[in-house]
Amino acid sequence: MTESPGAREADWAHRPWPVPERPWLMSQRWHNLLFAHWPLDPALVRAGLPAGLELDTFDGRAWLGLVPFRMSRIALRGLPRVPGAHRFPELNVRTYVRRGDRPGVWFYSLDAASPIAVAAARAWFCLPYFRARMQLAREGPWIRYSSERTHRGAAPASLAASYRPTGPVAYAEPGSLEHWLTERYCLYAQNRAGELKHGEIAHAPWPLQPAEARFETETCTAAAGFRTSGAPHLLYAGRLDVRVWPLE
Repeated sequence: MTESPGAREADWAHRPWPVPERPWLMSQRWHNLLFAHWPLDPALVRAGLPAGLELDTFDGRAWLGLVPFRMSRIALRGLPRVPGAHRFPELNVRTYVRRGDRPGVWFYSLDAASPIAVAAARAWFCLPYFRARMQLAREGPWIRYSSERTHRGAAPASLAASYRPTGPVAYAEPGSLEHWLTERYCLYAQNRAGELKHGEIAHAPWPLQPAEARFETETCTAAAGFRTSGAPHLLYAGRLDVRVWPLE
């Protein structure tokens, strides 16, 4: 498999700890990401975390993220891409946690337009993926995004929004909120037995841009159990190549 820009090991040196010694499992490309974040009372978020995880905060606040984007070029290492599971929109709701000295991401939901990918991610990565009917399209400079959860037995959740970048690409300074929200290289998950797992990812630094967004409908954060208010903090990223390791 040919390494694309941002997927080479030389671009991973900025990670706060080394990549795992064992080979990565999966390659992905992420496109047209909106990072929408709201500050929340840490006590409200901390109460729902599993034992073994500590809430990560910035300036004393917890942060809840809503991240719509599109995935492509998804493939297991050394294998061809699977029809119906190698490109699709995805939408996640998340917060930020740490275990010891390793900060990471905790997902409340991940909606995806590929039933095959949903089933595989639930089985392999113990993540709360849900089937959804989704569309992403360009309208001039805007990204038009819609998602309606269709997963049987899951809480209803939908998003209808338009967003766009409003400035040039920049790389977040360490210590800034933008760096804290985006430069995370570990996800945490819990299996059915209640065991805590973590998975590593690697990619080049995020090429971030300021953004604006128009939300017509947004019930995904409420479905995760949170009430947001006020204008969110917004960032945009056009494209990033990613490598994913299996859970440990």
